[in-house]
Amino acid sequence: MKIAALARTAALVTAVALIPATTASMAQVDGRAGPEFSKLFATYQRIKASYVEDVSDDQLVRGAIDGMLASLDPHSGYLDGSDLQRLETMIDGNYSGLGLSVVQEDGAVKIISPFRGSPADEAGLKAGDYITHLDGELIYGGELDDAVARMRGKAGTSIELTIFRPGRDEPFEVDVTRGVIELEPVTHELMPGNIGHIMVNEFSADVGADVYKAWRMMQEEATGRMSGLVLDLRSNPGGSLDEAVALSDLFLSKGRIVSQRGRARGETLLYDAEEIFRGDMAEGVPLIVLIDAGSASASEIVAGALQDHRRALIMGERSFGKGSVQSLLPLGRDAALKLTTARYFTPSGKSVQEGGIAPDIKVPQLSDPDLALREKYQTRESDLRGHLVNELGLKDEALESDKIDDPRFQLTAEELEEQGIEDFQLHYALETLRRTTKSSVALLD
Repeated sequence: MKIAALARTAALVTAVALIPATTASMAQVDGRAGPEFSKLFATYQRIKASYVEDVSDDQLVRGAIDGMLASLDPHSGYLDGSDLQRLETMIDGNYSGLGLSVVQEDGAVKIISPFRGSPADEAGLKAGDYITHLDGELIYGGELDDAVARMRGKAGTSIELTIFRPGRDEPFEVDVTRGVIELEPVTHELMPGNIGHIMVNEFSADVGADVYKAWRMMQEEATGRMSGLVLDLRSNPGGSLDEAVALSDLFLSKGRIVSQRGRARGETLLYDAEEIFRGDMAEGVPLIVLIDAGSASASEIVAGALQDHRRALIMGERSFGKGSVQSLLPLGRDAALKLTTARYFTPSGKSVQEGGIAPDIKVPQLSDPDLALREKYQTRESDLRGHLVNELGLKDEALESDKIDDPRFQLTAEELEEQGIEDFQLHYALETLRRTTKSSVALLD
């Protein structure tokens, strides 16, 4: 069955990423809900009898389902037809389009992040941009699925996007040529000084094993012992919970990695180290994990586990703050619910919902010429309408950023470009590792 096949793949790459639960149960309908269902049926009958135009049963039932799910949280939804096909292509990681992760915000299509190396990325589209028109046609107030479907298309064809970028006075048009989006979950590069740089772009199948292979390849390429590793999770929207656990397990030899707690029986699960990989593959090697506002869900599980166990120094910007688990629940052969069924917690018991993972060292991306404007309008989980509230009662001041100017971060994007620095956050992480010995940074065990 189509739904069963999708459930087994355990991966969906979006900014509000599906982290499939291993079990799911359907709650019985409370008998006291009878009067409320009678109101729903009465509304259906009134619309069928009196609305100015004839309305199909499919339209009304789908509208009722969408309305119920929209009242819950931004990550629950109903999938059928083209939605399920889109899920399949995302899982395969191979489709033709622009390479964008988007959400709908108050009727507008907002970019969470362009995938690295995608046509959208190369065209200069940025996180926080709003897409208002496609080929000159207004899409504000329409369905997100319709906009996504229009941006997909045959590789080599182009589409004109009208972009509103916060901080600019006028919208502008960008022509983007569609390409085949073949996401590479893991890429790596050996940097000068025998420092490894591993980029994890999504948490699809075998990410843990791919990171292990990348580490071994860099060890063989190095002129001596590896002196440091940067694990780059920036703009990684998440994916498989199992792969997040596997990646964390590569660097941990004991202790809890993450716990999942839900209301239904079977939705409370504990994940510990040493269940997938034995030992710390990079034992004794200083580790820095890079995160930003686009690091969500599975990325936050990894960063939180390595931070709580003091195995890594977390660097960059506060993460997205998605601390919930979605399960794919079949509804017949060709439809399913993507339903939030649990929250997850770091080893210390912290929920990242709303607050995200705070870096040990906050490093702004000074290479971005629109940094100040982007920080002002950055979208995180706490900005999404209807998001789950942190059950631990996170205070507002915990989400506020430090406004004091840091003397280390005063260079402009233009000055960095003159110095040949294209990625300041990565540059800062590499320089930190080059100055680091095992005993000089307490967080690096």
